[in-house]
Amino acid sequence: MHDAMFHGALGDLPEPGDKGYATVDGQGVLTGWSPGAQRLLGYTAEEVRGRRGAELLYFHADAAGLVERCHAREATALGAIALRHRDGSRVEVDLWAHSLVSTTGEPYWLVQAESIDAVRRKNLGRALLKGLFTESPFHIDVFDTQFRFVAQNARRLKGFRNQDFLGRTMREVAPAGVMDMTAFESRQRQVLATGEALVATEVHARDPDDPDRYQAFSETIVPLRSDSDEVIGLAHVVFEVTERVRARERLALVNDASAKIGSTLDVLHTAQELTDVAVPLLADHSYVNLLDSVFGGDEPVTGPVSEAMPLRRAASSTVPEGPREPVVETGDVDPFTSGARSLFTRALASGEPLLLTSEEVIAAIAAVAPQRAALVREYGVHSWLLVPMFARGAALGAAVFLRHRGTHAFEADDVLLAEDFVARAAVCIDNARRYTRERTTALALQRSLLPQQMPVFGAVEVASRYLPAGGHAVLGGAWFDVIPLSGARVALVVGDVVGHGLQSAVTMGRLRTAVRTLADLDLSPEELLTHLDDQVNRFQEEHGEGLTGGAAGTTCVYAVFDPIARRCTVARAGHPPPARVTADGNVEFIDLPGDPPLGRGGAPFESGEVILADGELLVLYTDGPAHGPEQSADTALARLREALSDTRLTHPPGLDGVCDAMIRHLMPARTQDDAALLVARVHGLAPDRHVTWELAAEPEVVGQARALANRKLTEWGLEELEFTTELVVSELVTNAIRYGSPPIQLRLIRDNSLICEVIDGSSTSPHIRRALETDEGGRGLYMVAQLAQLWGTRYHPRGKTIWAEQSLPNSAGAVAR
Repeated sequence: MHDAMFHGALGDLPEPGDKGYATVDGQGVLTGWSPGAQRLLGYTAEEVRGRRGAELLYFHADAAGLVERCHAREATALGAIALRHRDGSRVEVDLWAHSLVSTTGEPYWLVQAESIDAVRRKNLGRALLKGLFTESPFHIDVFDTQFRFVAQNARRLKGFRNQDFLGRTMREVAPAGVMDMTAFESRQRQVLATGEALVATEVHARDPDDPDRYQAFSETIVPLRSDSDEVIGLAHVVFEVTERVRARERLALVNDASAKIGSTLDVLHTAQELTDVAVPLLADHSYVNLLDSVFGGDEPVTGPVSEAMPLRRAASSTVPEGPREPVVETGDVDPFTSGARSLFTRALASGEPLLLTSEEVIAAIAAVAPQRAALVREYGVHSWLLVPMFARGAALGAAVFLRHRGTHAFEADDVLLAEDFVARAAVCIDNARRYTRERTTALALQRSLLPQQMPVFGAVEVASRYLPAGGHAVLGGAWFDVIPLSGARVALVVGDVVGHGLQSAVTMGRLRTAVRTLADLDLSPEELLTHLDDQVNRFQEEHGEGLTGGAAGTTCVYAVFDPIARRCTVARAGHPPPARVTADGNVEFIDLPGDPPLGRGGAPFESGEVILADGELLVLYTDGPAHGPEQSADTALARLREALSDTRLTHPPGLDGVCDAMIRHLMPARTQDDAALLVARVHGLAPDRHVTWELAAEPEVVGQARALANRKLTEWGLEELEFTTELVVSELVTNAIRYGSPPIQLRLIRDNSLICEVIDGSSTSPHIRRALETDEGGRGLYMVAQLAQLWGTRYHPRGKTIWAEQSLPNSAGAVAR
């Protein structure tokens, strides 16, 4: 019998073309032979007529059993039998026998034989159709060329069940708004016109049971062809892939979160990135609360979190339909987070996320924050998820995700996705917190190595800026210093150690200390750099490439301004030349020998001199403010000249304005190297603030020197200092006459202190000692050291100067310039 198609109108399957028929009389003789039998065994009708049927059996022993079974009933399936082909080969067939009676009343049999291969093919075809139309997980539709349903298998999609679809188009039977019908029909027309299949097209449709969600399908449209190769219909094979698509989207969200969360080492910015990633793809509103310790960059809490520990709002994001004003401002304590009954306390104690319905949230919030509970009800929040945030086993805070649009609540997969987001953000926030703490510590260390407060001078006004490197290179080797020297002179220093990090900072601190120590010896700028170069070489010998191994290559510029002569002496070691800015805005770079950096040359350093007028600026800087990225030295200096030439820079309200303007004009937003800038406005010491006398090299001059000094002190209103000054002048002039050589000069300077200087032409070094009771002399310098605040000796090419400083009385007032 033939099998019919399932569900409709395809009609009966045709008979296979390889069946054979024969008739056998009661004696087992073949009396009829069909063309199918000839095709099956190769014998013609003439060749077999009159032969016994048993002769066609491959095994003659089967004949008796077949005859017995044929007599048993009218129609019987004889089963699989082996027949002999005309060429002697074996042919496996499925054999049937039908008992008949001739017109004369004699019995005979109609025998039907079908190739076993054909039977198998037929059964496989039937199984295929049955599998596709009844057991396949695919939904199959068959359309005619007018796009009307011809057949459909048993797997009906949501919204199509119990529909009378035969003879109607998809547009007529599909639920309204579920799918894009225009795009669907366009795909049908494309396949019908081209005859080429469209395979695995991803199609999205709304879920009829939940309009807020979508379903995803993989759709394949195959043309159906007639024997003449004409397209006579379309077969649609559809398979739901919603879960696979959602898994892919979740993976994309995770990848997106990995790329977006943690782009900076800033705690609040990282928290904001977390909420921005979650809204609106995961939640309608999200916020992050962090513990107080995390805000300050301190170590996070280990062990149980106290219910009294406050959490502060770090970030929040919402969809346009969400609250316009934040419930809690960024940085403020969230009152809902503390207390034993707080959901945050519960989650941080258990370490597990909390997923609650709207009623559960409202009940938990109402006891602590009634206004917020009312807001939850007003916005229709129906699903609320809290995920605690931990890093390295320590609590950082928690993230909250909520939904108020639609009706679809958070599912288990959403919770896992939120936990992944929070875990990634926690690592980044912890890194940012640690970086903030380390950066704060590093900057404190860096700034502790630099001058904390600029001294006040009568001859020089100074302003400075230090800019740490951006990114991870916080510590650097740039430094500046302003050092008071004897004779109201001032030393200005800027240096830069090669590299970044702790090594450079330590080296910088050691070199700055060395410069100050050498400056106390009143060395000339070129001598000071020579000694500093020796110190760098010793660093190298002591440490190699260790902690201070980066000292070689350090650049430095050292300038000394003498307010009496208005002369500035400068030496540099591989450093950019200082800039001089006149009162009218002209800029020039002081011409100095280009000596190599410290630790790289070994040749003696040279210095240059320039006379500075009152009000002129001297600008010392590291490469940072001058050299931008990929800039040549000439281009950098040209930019610096342009910035300093601007009248807005040269005549701002103060030197701080000059520094700020230069940084704003020259420094990039994030520099890879730290930078130091020192700006000084110089003033010569007024003529009425200093006096110099030429003295003869005779003992009688000592009394005259005392008298000259007393008269000047009276003129300056410093009578309180006459007694000590007489003693200092007497001892210093006496030493110069006794141990020095002409010419001899006495100089008094009134600056921030009273300075007494005696200059002579000898380079003999004076030594202080404690005289014995029996000694008649040797107490001069000892007395000077006891009477003066500071004292010392400086040398120059033609002699030396011994000086002593005394503090001015409080009534003397500030120094006028």
